[in-house]
Amino acid sequence: MFDLSGRVALVTGGNGGIGLAMAQGLAQHGARVAIAGRNAAKNAAAVATLGADAFVLQADLTAPGAAEKAVAEVLSRAGRLDILVNNAGTNVRRRPEDVTDAEWGHVIDINLNALMRMTRAAYPALKASGAGRVINIGSMLSLFGVPFSPAYAASKGAVLQYTKAIATAWATEGITANAVLPGWVDTELTQGARRDVQTLHDSVLARTPMKRWGRPDDLAAVAVFLASEEARFVTGTGIPVDGGYAAVG
Repeated sequence: MFDLSGRVALVTGGNGGIGLAMAQGLAQHGARVAIAGRNAAKNAAAVATLGADAFVLQADLTAPGAAEKAVAEVLSRAGRLDILVNNAGTNVRRRPEDVTDAEWGHVIDINLNALMRMTRAAYPALKASGAGRVINIGSMLSLFGVPFSPAYAASKGAVLQYTKAIATAWATEGITANAVLPGWVDTELTQGARRDVQTLHDSVLARTPMKRWGRPDDLAAVAVFLASEEARFVTGTGIPVDGGYAAVG
């Protein structure tokens, strides 16, 4: 089960955190993995953990034509694209009344617009695969809000709804689309949140039934499952991976 041999995956933002953990999980189960990221040093360190066939796309996916170029490079180098993991994202932590137009646009462009362009560009290859998989990284903030991340919450809520839309549109073409909704996971992004919001660490532990922050590798197995043949009848859903955080009333 969960054998991804012969499959090719592209993981955006795959050079660190949750993206890298998912890329490593896919590679460990036989997929050939390409990662897309802007930071050359992080890209090089990450791809070294993914096996000899893995490769890097040095890309800013918000740039015009970047999504189409990334897909074309994957097809040129690997001959196919079966799995797209849209993980690249960012956040600006401000209360709603303090968010500027530029900050709002920056978060929406990376978290939502680039994801849409990447998915649209990948569609022909995913259709040709016969068993294409789109795995979008949402958030627990796809479901509810916090006062200090309005742009992030808006973008991640939209990611979940976009996932449902493409799942219904492409279901008869062999493509599944699902969102993974991480809870509070220990990454560079959330380390910054803990610096900015000093009560965050204790409040997360108090609400999380498992009484710990998540680790990036907690997310790897769900990506492997959703990418696999075993998940062929799972589409259009958002799967929380949060230690029970969202289940608490």
